[in-house]
Amino acid sequence: MDLKTRKLGLIEYLLHITDEKVFDKIEALIKSDYTAEDPFTQEEMIARALKAEEDYNAGRYLTTEELEEEMKNW
Repeated sequence: MDLKTRKLGLIEYLLHITDEKVFDKIEALIKSDYTAEDPFTQEEMIARALKAEEDYNAGRYLTTEELEEEMKNW
């Protein structure tokens, strides 16, 4: 499995997480390894997560298969 497919699978997994404690652990792990010069603030991460959850609940998302099909036209 290539990296692109693994990333898409992880994004899809994150969208389905409903247990906030599990999400907190994943978020903490990501933040502990984050080395970019301008990391997101906690408030930005929360806002992004809430927006993503809102989009998911409203059906505004693509499945991995749909995204892979769309990427063929890029």
